[in-house]
Amino acid sequence: MVYDVIIAGAGPAGLTAAIYASRAELKVLLIEKNYISGGQIINTYEIDNYPGLPGFNGMDLADKMSAHADKYEPDRVTADIVSLELDGEIKKVVTDGETYEGRTVILASGNSPRKLGVSGEQELAGMGVSYCATCDGAFFKNKTVAVVGGGDVAVEDAIFLARGCTKVYIIHRRDELRAAKTLRTALFACENVEPVWNSVVDAISGKDMVESITVRNIKEGSSNELKVDGIFIAVGNTPNSSYLNDTHLKLDDKGYVLAGEDCVTNIPGVYAAGDLRSKALRQVVTAVADGANAVYSAEKYLAGA
Repeated sequence: MVYDVIIAGAGPAGLTAAIYASRAELKVLLIEKNYISGGQIINTYEIDNYPGLPGFNGMDLADKMSAHADKYEPDRVTADIVSLELDGEIKKVVTDGETYEGRTVILASGNSPRKLGVSGEQELAGMGVSYCATCDGAFFKNKTVAVVGGGDVAVEDAIFLARGCTKVYIIHRRDELRAAKTLRTALFACENVEPVWNSVVDAISGKDMVESITVRNIKEGSSNELKVDGIFIAVGNTPNSSYLNDTHLKLDDKGYVLAGEDCVTNIPGVYAAGDLRSKALRQVVTAVADGANAVYSAEKYLAGA
């Protein structure tokens, strides 16, 4: 079978694309590597800036988006994409189980949390080292934890953890947070949160679980040890684009796919949507907009426009 549209990824962009493409009566295949759809929003405790749904839980929003897509009965497969053959009229998507063919492909594989790359991080992953406060925060009730980062996600994580933890350090390499003003205000209202400014984590230590972290002040050059039971890392993301390495797709210097607001890439019939696309703002609202725009562009391509 040759699909009209193959969608790689089932986060907000991919699910929206599946909805729009199915409603356009296109034959759709949605490929997702995880058994739970929704992308990174499933790790978000509260989404407060999605229009019409203030304070909505990320997992609940993902469930509703996935159910909406299922209403139109696109074909769905859980698999890892190994490689792509995008040149030519019929595109091939090779997974770890099967090869699928489509006239167009929408790439919506998103991005993943960036790692610190320090000693102990890999060894203690899942044993006190976490990249998802909403996933793992409950394990640290009445304990001391650290959050690394200064953006919206890091501050949201610190606020969430402060509700159940005895103490929360937020470690940032600058002397001012980059997060939105409303989030900063909420953070500094938490009495059990302590900022650690101008600092980076050099090492994570522990035998079977995280026991401490080594923190270095980058202005003074001094280091000290903080006793913590867990560390939550929120220092940005990297695109899930390694499977694109052998294609002729143009990427930016960080590995995001170059495509405009119409989601059109340099290869005819191939589109990039959501957090995988090179753009200024990566939010749920921009991801769903990309999903719709990608399908609109694919429809024009399929119609020969």
